[in-house]
Amino acid sequence: MDRNTSERQQVYAWGRLQPRAHVIVPAAFADEMVAAIRASDKRPLLCRGLGRSYGDVALNGGGYLLDTARADHFLTADWETGVVRAEAGLSFDALLRVCVPRGWFLPVTPGTKFVTLGGAVANDVHGKNQESAGTIGCHVRRIGLARSTGEMLDLSVDSPLFAATVGGLGLTGVIVWVELKLLPIRSATMDVETLAMARLDDFFRLSAESADWPYTVAWVDSLARGPSLGRGLFMRGRHADAGALTPHGRKQIAVPHVARHLLNRGTIALFNYFYRTRPWATGRGTMHYEPFFYPLDSLSDWNRLYGRRGFFQHQSVVPMKNAPETLRSLLELSAEGGEPSFLTVLKVLGDRPSPGLLSFPKSGVTLALDLANRGDGTRRLLDRMTDVVVAAAGRLYPAKDATMSGEAFRAGYPQWRQLEEQRDPALMSDFWRRVAADAA
Repeated sequence: MDRNTSERQQVYAWGRLQPRAHVIVPAAFADEMVAAIRASDKRPLLCRGLGRSYGDVALNGGGYLLDTARADHFLTADWETGVVRAEAGLSFDALLRVCVPRGWFLPVTPGTKFVTLGGAVANDVHGKNQESAGTIGCHVRRIGLARSTGEMLDLSVDSPLFAATVGGLGLTGVIVWVELKLLPIRSATMDVETLAMARLDDFFRLSAESADWPYTVAWVDSLARGPSLGRGLFMRGRHADAGALTPHGRKQIAVPHVARHLLNRGTIALFNYFYRTRPWATGRGTMHYEPFFYPLDSLSDWNRLYGRRGFFQHQSVVPMKNAPETLRSLLELSAEGGEPSFLTVLKVLGDRPSPGLLSFPKSGVTLALDLANRGDGTRRLLDRMTDVVVAAAGRLYPAKDATMSGEAFRAGYPQWRQLEEQRDPALMSDFWRRVAADAA
């Protein structure tokens, strides 16, 4: 492909805040991914999978964007041991369709299956079982990495470049393939229990009582204030011991483009009330893994609900010793600022270390919430929330961030210089320019 004659295309992140112009370089096979970085010139390159990063970590405005989503082939698979090696563009969606009928599941999965292996490793994603299973990087065996020097490296877990690549935001080279150890399952069904939380203290109590449930997460009513602050639903689950190994379906409800955000204070208040008080909201039962792990995947392009101006997501983690006070402050800021969040989630994170140099999770509690973009007021609120997190010795998740200052990033990730030292000079992102490049 002659990139000099390619037209620039406007590309959005998942938050749909502001499109940025890129020259798109397609790759359908591993050798095309290798060739792309070897042919890189003075204009920087960055890989992009399925575009589920919320902010600018997968944007490279004015540069090249290597579209890896079609480089999605299995290379090897041992269904006796559950070890698979596949190109970096293979999605979790496609992997589950193949591995679930054979009695295997993802060892760690975020809240969407529409992410690629390469993107999952680059952001070192975590899920509802982080306390026991850690991040996806804990289950990666090897990584194939192409460097602009022309090297094609086979990285093992004891390699410093492996540690920099896991959670390395796609900056150490082009991730060509990933070898992953899957989790054995006996059924595609989940045993699930949902319990009511009347206040924030209930979240900590229920988390402590759920040690024998590998998957836990809490939904919080973002509009609750005063004594009811933190009310919501606490969900916990485990893989069922028996049942059919039926993979998920394909049906999705299409969300149209809307000029104004549909998720305002009135609609969110109505949704929260019915979601929390519906007769079947609490109790114990079974369900397929898809609605348990991926409830929003039933809506294609659900990010359009926030209208043309897009939305921000704040996701932070704070140490447990500071968590009750800090979470109360963050939830109060959101509620008092008149910026209700459609999706507010709490989750305890454990102390299993990731091999990744800049992995987001650490022992404590993570809070994630979405905020419609209302301009400067929303940005000021996000800055205030960031200040609260940094003061509590916490940090923000780069995969979700669009506003974090360089000072806040460097305070939360003191090993950032080690990534800069390992960064391939041909690779750059708008996120890294914003938080690290000027201080390198």
